[in-house]
Amino acid sequence: MIKKVGVVGAGMMGAEIALCFAREGYPTMLNDISLEIAENGKKKQEKILDKSISKGKITEEDKAKTLENVHPTGDIKDLADCDLVIEAVLEVWDVKKSVHENLDKYCKAETIIATNTSSISISKLASCVGAERKGQFIGTHFNSPASVMKLVEVIPGLLTDDATAEEITELLDKIGKVPVRVKDVVGFGLNRIFHCMYAEACRLVEEGVCSAEDVDKICKYGLGHPMGIFALLDITGHDLNLEVDEILFEAYGDRFRPSPQIQRLVDSGRLGRKTGAGFYDYGEKK
Repeated sequence: MIKKVGVVGAGMMGAEIALCFAREGYPTMLNDISLEIAENGKKKQEKILDKSISKGKITEEDKAKTLENVHPTGDIKDLADCDLVIEAVLEVWDVKKSVHENLDKYCKAETIIATNTSSISISKLASCVGAERKGQFIGTHFNSPASVMKLVEVIPGLLTDDATAEEITELLDKIGKVPVRVKDVVGFGLNRIFHCMYAEACRLVEEGVCSAEDVDKICKYGLGHPMGIFALLDITGHDLNLEVDEILFEAYGDRFRPSPQIQRLVDSGRLGRKTGAGFYDYGEKK
C-alpha cells in the first residue's frame, strides 16, 4: 500500500505533482539537487494554494494542512522509505538516467519508481534500474498544470507488472485524477495529439491567418479548452516544447517537424512564463 510519496524535481511540474498528493493527506518528499531549490518548489505550491484561497476553493486551514505534508530535501537518499517515487526532472536522457540509477540504489526494495516523462520510452528508462525492480517501474504522465488538470497517462513498460499498473491506477483515482492506460510508444497519447495541434496553430500564425491571441480565443470559445494553446505553451516552457518536438520528429518524421516559431523563441530566450516572455509578455520573470 502506498502511504508515502516522493517527487524528484521541484520545478513547476514536480511541485504541482507533489501538491496533488500532499493535499490528499500523503506525506510527500520534494527533492531536487539542493535544499534551496526544493524549498523554492514548496514556495511555488504556496502561491498555487493562495490562488485557490482567493477563489474561495480552500481555506487557510486547508493550505496549512497541505503544506505540513510537504518535506523539501536536497538529498535523494531521504526518499529511501517512500512507497512511490515519481521522477519529474528535465526531459533529457542523461539527467533522467542518473536520477533513476540513484533511486534504484537508495530506495527500499518495495518502492515503485515512476517517471513523468512526456516522450521517452518507459521500457528504455526502465533499463536504468536493476532487473528485480523493472516490474515496479512505470510511467505516470501528468497533464500540465498538474494541480488542476485531471488526466494522467499510465504507461506500463514491457516488463511492468500488472499489479504495479493497477496499484498506481487506484492511487490516482484516490487523489481525484483520471488515469488513462496508454501503450509505451514515443509521445504516448496526449503529446502526439497536442503537438499536432500546436504545430498547426503555429502555422496559422506564420501564414498570417490569425494572431496568436485569436488562436487562443478559438481554443477557448470554439473548442472549449480552459486556456488557449499559446498561453499553455508559455506555461510548459518552450525549451521543453522544443525538446519533445525533436524526440517526436526523430521517431515519426515530418508530421512532428519542430516549429520554426518555437525555435526562434528558444533562440531569443523567450521561454515562456518562467523567463517573463514567450508568445506573450508577462512583465517580469515568474
